[in-house]
Amino acid sequence: MPTKQGDVALLNDPVAQELLQGKIPARLAYTWTDGSPRVVPIGVYWNGAELVMATWPHAPKMKALRRDPRVAITIDTQTMPFHVLLIRGTARMELLDEPVPEWIEVNKQLAGDDAAGTQMAQQLGSLVPVLGGMVRIRVRPEWVGILDFETRFPNEVERGVAAAHAAQPPPAGRQG
Repeated sequence: MPTKQGDVALLNDPVAQELLQGKIPARLAYTWTDGSPRVVPIGVYWNGAELVMATWPHAPKMKALRRDPRVAITIDTQTMPFHVLLIRGTARMELLDEPVPEWIEVNKQLAGDDAAGTQMAQQLGSLVPVLGGMVRIRVRPEWVGILDFETRFPNEVERGVAAAHAAQPPPAGRQG
């Protein structure tokens, strides 16, 4: 029996693992201080238990995350059939006085080249003292969903397919 949407065990699914190790930035959704939704692209590092991201202490999203740390994270592919990993959780923030180590790793992952990713992280990392540190954001998944548009579809599509199959008469038997 397949794992149900919402179960964090879905993180072990090959589709989830492909997306967690991919070269596409995630999308972080959160609630702005006026209650409106916001979504930003962000690099994420999967450490096996948490998604780890990094930002600057005075980044606009920090004000909103301090007020309401509930987030949704989506990682997907850019070609059909689309694969989508959906995660919900609560952000925990920690101020560091050095570049976030996972941030350096995610730069390498997204660049697809250790040297280029390290160079980019070093250049941006030089801003850490100037900007007052760097914030590590950790999200432990509380709800996980996968859409692969091959075996897992949005609920409404699955209901429609099931209804269409139920409405079809059984195939005619062979006549001999």
